[in-house]
Amino acid sequence: MRLKAILIPTIAFMSAGVGATIAAQYAVSFVEERSVIAVQERLMDDGFTWARVQADGLQIILEGEAPTEAIRYRAMSTAGEVVDASRVIGSISVADAEEIAPPDFAIEILRNDSGVSLIGLIPASTNREELTSQIESLTDQPVADLLNLADYPAPQGWGRSLEFAIEALGDLPRSKISVAANAVSITASSESIERQRTIEAALQRSVPDTIDLDLTITAPRPVITPFTVRFVQNDAGTRFDACAADTEETQRDILASAIAAGASNQASCTLGLGVPTNAWGAAVVQGIEAVSALGGGTLTFSDADVRLVALEGTDPTVFDRVIGDLTNDLPDVFALDATLPVAEVESDEGPPVFSATLSPEGEVQLRGRVADDLMNLTIENFASAKFGNRSVRMGTRITEDLPRGWPVRVLAAVEALSYLSNGAVIVEPDTLTVRGNTGDTEATAAISRLMIEKLGADTDFSIDVNYVEALDPIAGLPTPEECVAQIIAMTEGRKITFDPGSTILSASAQPIIDDIAEIFRRCPDLEIEIAGFTDSQGREVMNRELSQSRANAVLDALRQRRIPVGTLRAVGYGEEEPIADNGTEEGREANRRIEFRLIQREEPVEEPTLLEQSEAAAPNEETETETAEE
Repeated sequence: MRLKAILIPTIAFMSAGVGATIAAQYAVSFVEERSVIAVQERLMDDGFTWARVQADGLQIILEGEAPTEAIRYRAMSTAGEVVDASRVIGSISVADAEEIAPPDFAIEILRNDSGVSLIGLIPASTNREELTSQIESLTDQPVADLLNLADYPAPQGWGRSLEFAIEALGDLPRSKISVAANAVSITASSESIERQRTIEAALQRSVPDTIDLDLTITAPRPVITPFTVRFVQNDAGTRFDACAADTEETQRDILASAIAAGASNQASCTLGLGVPTNAWGAAVVQGIEAVSALGGGTLTFSDADVRLVALEGTDPTVFDRVIGDLTNDLPDVFALDATLPVAEVESDEGPPVFSATLSPEGEVQLRGRVADDLMNLTIENFASAKFGNRSVRMGTRITEDLPRGWPVRVLAAVEALSYLSNGAVIVEPDTLTVRGNTGDTEATAAISRLMIEKLGADTDFSIDVNYVEALDPIAGLPTPEECVAQIIAMTEGRKITFDPGSTILSASAQPIIDDIAEIFRRCPDLEIEIAGFTDSQGREVMNRELSQSRANAVLDALRQRRIPVGTLRAVGYGEEEPIADNGTEEGREANRRIEFRLIQREEPVEEPTLLEQSEAAAPNEETETETAEE
């Protein structure tokens, strides 16, 4: 009985213990499963798709690879919001951070009358104080430095682009220059079209081949009076002798209609001020279309006066129809005068002719008929005023019964000739012909306006003038290397000498300096070094001072001849760089000389950034540590 009484409670306790253990295990398993599911769902909902969730008892283990440390921390925090944060164990790794790409370095240089502003991001290796000082010295204006620095290596070509931009800034008082590695964009305004062309030509010549230059230089529109269009379509082709437009839209419309009529795609139309009416563009287009419908002719707009001369042999019926339509279509402000030429019967006596020719050497020949001595003297004086007394040769003869207005036509011919570099102007009773070469892109338009203004819109004249770039005083400028080569060739066999033992130029040197000055006039803004040298006799210091003084004397002589010397530099080298043996009199004479050298700009040496310096120093530090350990 006693054994039974003991056994039964023991079995009961054991059974209860087993049941409690099973119940506890089930409860833990249930909690684990629910916790894993709840955390996994929350992480998925919040975008942590890379995370994996496992359970270890009541602990929740997060695994996976987080893109960044910040994302890893947020994933842990999210799991801690679902279960007790103390139960969350993190086994999350973080992906290796990608190397940060260097930023795009760029500078905006803004210049106006109030000063210069620098805006942008530059490499830390760029010396901003030196940059500011250089611009202040170049422009004589205050500089506002709004630049930011980034400690990354300067990209290839950065220094060259920045150097070119600063050089350009000196000639652009109102401009915006954008600088990037191997790219410079310039937007600026100039005071005149001539200045615009000069700046464009200079920048295009000086830009390094490695730099992509985007150049936009604007100039005030010229005042054109009379506002003129002269459109010609005949056997010689279709062209504009003169063309003016008031807006870019009008310009496009006029050129499009001319090209449709057969003109070259290279046809141009000057934007200017002075248009007589806003309907100008529409009227010119209508006139060009009328000429095309006639099969050819000459159309002249001079302000509101319109003159259309059809080709000889045009069908009268077609002429009447086209002119009738044009008369009705033109705005009321325009007055149309249309002519259908009739073939003239030739007579035995030749018509009067006057000719003016200009040779490439600048000599002017005037031949043909004039009315009297007073007219002959007037023509000679007018030509002398245009070309110089020594250039004019008279070959005229006095005759009677010349056509009405003949003196005015002859004077207009002489003035038209002044727009050419070489060529001829022929005056006949019914027409006037201009042909030749010029270095002025606007010469044809200027001659057309001259004829219309002096002789009237109904005057029949023909212009065949070719633009030759080599004659253009701007586009035809020689390169700096060619200019220096001209100086060297001109001084070959001729030596710049000085009075014995002095720094005064000798009399024989004056013509040489005159010739050099003339080359400088054709080659503006040259960066030239005037280098002075001596022989080896005497003390080195005195030789250097003497050579410097003589180089300065040449510089002063050029300044006295009104040559801008801001880009010239006089340097005395003394007895350095001998070109002959100083042991002979002939050699010493050769070594005493003046040379002209083109200043070659050196590529800027970009200093290493702090990052590059630390990287370069790291191997040395490791080596020193290893040596110390040994």
